[in-house]
Amino acid sequence: MKKRIFVTGGASGLGREIALRWAREGALICIGDLNDARGQETLALISAVGGEGIYRHCDVTKMRDLQAVAEELQHTWGGVDIVFNNAGVATAGALASEPIEQWQWVLDINLLGIVRGCQAFAPVFKAQGKGYFVNTASMAGLVHPPMMGSYNAVKAAVVAFSETLRIELASNNIGVTVVCPSFFRTNLTESMRSNSPAAVQKIERLFEKAPITAAEIADRIYRAVERNQYLVLPHSGDRKAYWFKRLMPVGSYLKFMTKKTRGFRQLGSSQQAK
Repeated sequence: MKKRIFVTGGASGLGREIALRWAREGALICIGDLNDARGQETLALISAVGGEGIYRHCDVTKMRDLQAVAEELQHTWGGVDIVFNNAGVATAGALASEPIEQWQWVLDINLLGIVRGCQAFAPVFKAQGKGYFVNTASMAGLVHPPMMGSYNAVKAAVVAFSETLRIELASNNIGVTVVCPSFFRTNLTESMRSNSPAAVQKIERLFEKAPITAAEIADRIYRAVERNQYLVLPHSGDRKAYWFKRLMPVGSYLKFMTKKTRGFRQLGSSQQAK
């Protein structure tokens, strides 16, 4: 039986590569996104690799959009096997330079968008007796550098929410995986909001120099879902950083990070002084 998957933010970046990875296995793919032109491009790519796809204009800040997709796929496909809550945006800036409106914007998309996706599709999963959520968080949800307060906070919340669901929904035969990549070659910076040009430039350079691609991350996600693996850390360096933080005394870790990020913090200080 063909897998049936739904991917938010599936028209580009990691979402597109997730769709293509499952399409190569012959899956039925539904792309949810706001960029209709890129959505159609992704459909053509899905067909080229042997999958079957449909595109739906879907805003994850609107519960009605997600519920409409859930109802449609239940009607046309008889259900959904995997939901990828992947849509996201980027923010950067020091405490003084991030307005509350920026916090609210990233919270509504990166966290509440995932909550809405889970609320819309959990009833479908429960009705069919199984299902799987894959939530895209970030290494920023586990290790929290300066100048990224709002982004770190919402991604940490995604990790916490995913762990909650993994336990809460276990008796319903619903699996949950949370993905925590750091920098990889993608178009995430297109959506970035920040009042700190220096921080944005620094982050863009890190994306450009990233040694790993979105396609490689999608492949690792595929293997993780096959194994019902909860946490995906695609970067080898991030796996070391994760365990370094967990095993190191808190005071020592904070001193290390304060020293390690001095240059990045100075970018914020110089920007605020202008």
